[in-house]
Parts: sequence; structure tokens; C-alpha cells
Amino acid sequence: MTELEYKEAYESEHIKNADLAARIAELEAKNEELEWKLGRIKNNPLWKASKPARDWIHWAIRQKDRIANCGGPKGVIRKLEYKKREREAMTRFGTASFPSEEEAARQRAERFPRMVKISILVPLWNNKREFQIEMLESIMNQTYENWELCLADGSDGEHDYIGEICREYAAKANGRIVYKHLEKNGGIAGNTNECLKLATGEYIGLFDQDDVLHPSTLYEYVKVINEQGADYIYCDETTFHNGDINNMLTMHFKPDYAPDNLRANNYICHFSVFSRELLDGTELFRPKFDGSQDHDMILRLTDNARKVVHVPRLLYYWRSHSGSVASGIEAKPYAIQAAKGAVAEHLKKHGYTHFKITSTRAFETIFRIQYQIIGNPKISIVIANKDHEQDLRRCITSILEKSTYDNYEIIVVENNSTTPEIQAYYQELADNERVKVVRFQGAFNYSAVNNLGVSQAEGEYILLLNNDTEVITVNWMEELLMYAQREDVGAVGAKLYYADKTIQHAGVVIGLGAHRTAGHTHYKQSRQNLGYMGRLCYAQNVSAVTGACLMVKKSLYDAVGGLDTGFAVSLNDVDFCLKLRKLGYLNVWTPFAELYHYESISRGLDDRGDKAERYNKESEMFRSRWKEELEKGDPYYNPNFSLDRSDFSLKIQN
Repeated sequence: MTELEYKEAYESEHIKNADLAARIAELEAKNEELEWKLGRIKNNPLWKASKPARDWIHWAIRQKDRIANCGGPKGVIRKLEYKKREREAMTRFGTASFPSEEEAARQRAERFPRMVKISILVPLWNNKREFQIEMLESIMNQTYENWELCLADGSDGEHDYIGEICREYAAKANGRIVYKHLEKNGGIAGNTNECLKLATGEYIGLFDQDDVLHPSTLYEYVKVINEQGADYIYCDETTFHNGDINNMLTMHFKPDYAPDNLRANNYICHFSVFSRELLDGTELFRPKFDGSQDHDMILRLTDNARKVVHVPRLLYYWRSHSGSVASGIEAKPYAIQAAKGAVAEHLKKHGYTHFKITSTRAFETIFRIQYQIIGNPKISIVIANKDHEQDLRRCITSILEKSTYDNYEIIVVENNSTTPEIQAYYQELADNERVKVVRFQGAFNYSAVNNLGVSQAEGEYILLLNNDTEVITVNWMEELLMYAQREDVGAVGAKLYYADKTIQHAGVVIGLGAHRTAGHTHYKQSRQNLGYMGRLCYAQNVSAVTGACLMVKKSLYDAVGGLDTGFAVSLNDVDFCLKLRKLGYLNVWTPFAELYHYESISRGLDDRGDKAERYNKESEMFRSRWKEELEKGDPYYNPNFSLDRSDFSLKIQN
């Protein structure tokens, strides 16, 4: 590049940045003006006096919206009936799930090829007498009996009874309980590391002093060790109160191992059991991450693991009381920094630099991770279109006016349009060097149309986009690209809303819905909803994302043969994502790239006549092709959830 060319490029970039700064300044000025006007309104005496009336009106509107979202009064009744049945179903996860005497005896008698010894580590400090006894009883009642309980006690002199209780239980445990009183309390991290020094087992389990294990927990874990070669295992968990595990507060039904979920949120938490070999001579808990030592440990050990297995059963009961973490869950500053530090070290280990970790609105230790964009790769935005000039104009205008990423092209794939309005708009687009229109001949086939567009793409990345979408977040392309650039990622999808700002897409679950093919989670939830266990607030792994807004490397698009033309309209995007997953890639959904999606404006619904017949045919093809995956269930959607609903409701057993 000559000096003149360099100068011209620099000035061009400077102008673009200046324009962007001006747009941001303009928006900030408008925001400041609106805030000033809002302040005047709120300080008005009449406004203050009318608060009770406004509150009543807002309540009435919420009820009206609730009724509308449920499909009218009958829908509300159905929902209330379902919630009642769901509450009844919760009872099956407490003591009702414990094995009968006959089943417990069968489990005790079973002999696995590998009868591994599990050393359970419990750091002790000033525990309550009754909590100590209940914890010990839950270990003694395990149906798998090759365990060792390692207790390191940092309690003070006022809690001498803890040592007495432990020695009493050790006397009747046939040498399986090892107790040590510490000269100095080392906190959770220090005391747990002291427990590890006492352990002789092949596998290590981490257990809190005031919690309770299901009697079959170790049995289920040893089962997956033998059947799947698991070297890191975890289960579902619940908090309980009033000393009764049947009084459950929050039931956490988890996904299978999901690296992006784990980076953003320590969803694994309890009850971790892992092969001792995973430690590889390192510390179990590292003091520099006190406050988030478990998140650090889980990130390190799952990295080392050959086979991480999730047992989708509620086997851990986390006690909520005045002094417990479960009840006082607010994060302290040092714990937040420790968690960020643990995630940062993990990311650096994986070769990432210049990333940013920030807390989300869900919780201080649930994170948004922003990766560095490497270089300035070109993105080819492919939009299929037939007529619908207003929709396409709104979509393209929002891209051109709102996007902060500038190295992109727009490829409109025209398919048999007839209206003069769209032809006139194509003439307008001809003057924009960013946009080109290519023509697809033949009957509409979403897969074939997009494949043609991709074949004309110059970009290193493909962004499939529906013509009935509209950009909301200005850095939407960057948010998608930062994940699509990763070597381990296949497809990346955005958070999409209907016009009323309810959720249209927040990730796809296979097997969900009446056809048992695929469906969207958190469907029709409010934009501000945090989601199940905060899942609407962080980027995460999913089985699939919608093709209405999907980014992928062009090389990967070509590697799996693009979209399958056998799926003319529906399920082609899910099929595409599953092909990527089959090659070992992770698919990611991010809530930080947001768009409106005025779904079905451009093609109508699929529930009548020929469209219904076509959808049924494509559904059958999908179920046949992905039969094994559907039978196994979506790894990111717990089998305890209903496949009839998208709101993470419990499965109702008839």
C-alpha cells in the first residue's frame, strides 16, 4: 500500500468512526432529553397523587396480557391446572424418590466391574448438631457402600460436640470415616484441602457439612463410571428449608456438560465426584480463588476430564437456613472478583486474550463474556426474498443504519417476486455497493435459495437472515462473530422478539413440541424475563439455533453441504445445526445480539392444507434422520422438563 493509499484508508476509517461517534452522541442527547422530560413528569404533584390509580391500571394490564398470552380465559385455567399438577409432581423428587427396602437391598448387593472407592470430602466448621447428624446419616444410608468419608474440622472450642459426633459415627462405620481436628480453621478451601490429604479413594466427592444426599447418589454415580467411563460426574439439585427435604424451594434441573454455560455460570455446583487423576498433582481448591474456589476447580477438572457425565436426577439437597450460602446467596465483592479471575485464567489457558468479563442482570456471578474480534473478516448476509418490499426495506435499512460492524455485504436472493414495489426497491439497492441481488429460478425452497446466496458470497462468514427481521442492538454482528470465530463453534444464533417484545427465539431444543421435532425455549416470555435459572442472560450451548438469524463460517457451511433441500421450508436450520454438532462443533445462542423477528409475515403459517401436509412430511423426515438423537433427548434440556411446553415446566407423569 502506497503512502497516499494508506492516508486515504486512514481518513476513510476516521470518517466512519466520526459518523458512528456522532450517531452515538445523538442518541445519548435524545436519551438525556427524554430523561429530563420523564423527571419533570415524575416530580409533578398530580403524578405522585395518581400512583395508586396507576398501580391498579398496571395490574389490570398485566392480567389482560397474561390472559392474552395464555390464549384467553380458558388458557389461564389450563395453565393454572397445569401449575397445580406441576406442584403435585414436585413431591416425587423428595423422600418419595428414595428406594424401597427391596430396591435398596438390590442396589447394595449389585457388583459392578469397577467397585471404585469414593472419598467424600466434608470441611467442618461450627456446624449445628442436627445438621451434622443429618449429613452423616445421609452418607451412612448410601446404597453403594465402598465409600470413605474424610472430615477436617476447623471448629472452635464451643463446638466440641462436632468431634464427639464424628468419632461416634466413625466407631460404627467400619473404618470408612476418617476424622481430623485442625489446629486452625482454614476456611472452606483450606479445610477441604486438608480433607483431601486424608483421602485414599480413586474418586473424590465434594459435600457440604449441612446438606443431604439422596440414598442412591453414589450408586448412580458408580453406575455411570462403569457404563460410560465417566471421570467427572454431577447431578441435579434442590434447596430445601425447615429441615425437611420435601420442602423444596428452588429445583435446579441442569443441562449436560456445556462449556459455554460453565464459563458464564457455575451451573454444575453440587454434587461433583471425579477421578483423582484429574487433579494431576495440583491443588483441589486454590486459596487465591477463595469465594469462588469451586467454580475454579470445576473449570480446571472438566477441562482435564475425558468424559463428563450429568446424572439427570435430583440427588443433592442443599439446605437453606440463616447461615447457609443457599439462603444468603448474594455475592460479595471478593467472591465476584474471584469468579471473574477463575474464568479469566480458564480462558487464557484456552488461548483467548483481550476478552471482557462482566456481571449480568441475572446475578453478579453470572457473566457476559466478550471475546476479541480477530482481524476484520467479511460477513456475507444472505436474505431470501419474494415480494414484501416493506419487510425487506425495514430489514436492510436497519442493517445499514444500526450496525457498527462495517465489513459486510448483503446478498438478497430474489425468488419469483411479482409486485412492482419490490422491483422498484431492487433498483434502489442497485446503487448501494454493499448490496447485490441474485435471482433464484424455480419453486420456493428455503434451503436451495439460501444455498444459492451462499455460493455467491465473498465473505469468510455467512449470516443467514430472514427478510422479516429488524436489528435492535447495534453491535449484533460483533456479538455473533466473536463466537463464530472460535475453532470449536459451529452455528451462532441471536435473541429474537416478536413486535410486542416477547421472545420468539432463545435457542432450539430437539424433541420439543407437538411434532416432537424441535421447538424454541422461553417462547413468548417477556423481553425482561431472566429465564429459567437466569438462562436468558448469558451465552450458552444449544443443540440448534434458528436460521432466521444464524452465523457460521463459510467453510463449515460448505463442509456439511449447506442446508438440505429436502427440507424445503421447515427444520432445515435444525438439521444443519445437528450436522455441525455431529462433527464435534458447539452451537451457541447469545442474548446479546437482539433483533425483532416478525415471524411468518413472509410465508404464513404451516397449519393448513398443503402447508400442513408438507410440514408433516418434513417432520417425519427429520424424526427418521435424527432418530437416535431424539431418543437420547436434547443434551441441553433436562429430561425432567416437559416436551409439551417451552417454559421449563416439569414433566407431568400420568
